[in-house]
Amino acid sequence: MPFKPLRTLAIGGLLALGLSAVHADALDSLEAFVKTVKSGRAAFTQTVTSPPREGQAARSKTSSGSFAFQRPSRFRFDYTKPFEQTIVADGQTLWMHDVDLNQVTARKQADVLGSTPAALVAAAPDLAALRTDFDLKAAPDRDGLQWVEATPKAKDGQLSSVRVGLKPGDKGPELAALEIADSFGQRSVLRFTQVEINPALPASSFQFKPPAGADVLRQ
Repeated sequence: MPFKPLRTLAIGGLLALGLSAVHADALDSLEAFVKTVKSGRAAFTQTVTSPPREGQAARSKTSSGSFAFQRPSRFRFDYTKPFEQTIVADGQTLWMHDVDLNQVTARKQADVLGSTPAALVAAAPDLAALRTDFDLKAAPDRDGLQWVEATPKAKDGQLSSVRVGLKPGDKGPELAALEIADSFGQRSVLRFTQVEINPALPASSFQFKPPAGADVLRQ
């Protein structure tokens, strides 16, 4: 985010020192999160806002559910409202199950996980690994959270940028929000509540078997 021009060198120097400290804190918090939080569980709400069409206001849709992850590279989103959908990464395959359609899509996880928001919170062991796929920079604190902006290095994907919002917790930094922008102008905001840090999660949490009769599409 650009800063307003500073009028004097002295003021500029003082503010630069202050901003550097804030930025270092945000990146340090992200590194502490990916290094020390090996598993997690939370409830979430997700609001997706599409860009306005000519003569119309922007449209938003909200969904909610639960999220869990286990490093390395295992996570699960269970959407419960308004429609049921399950997304599971088991370490090898990324499964997506649309309950209403009874349709399952299976993709090789290594091909799709790298430059995704899930990689930021559930896969990488440290910032060095994240920097393989993302350019990282700290953003100003907002809404009581520290923010890190991640921009994918690959320019051929749909993801434009991700902002990770972190807050301090009893056991270290906690994931509080993700703000995701794509190349189509769509914005998705996830807010996490009821966060549990390093819970013991059963292996079955990250296993998926297509339901009987489901259409399975492998990509």
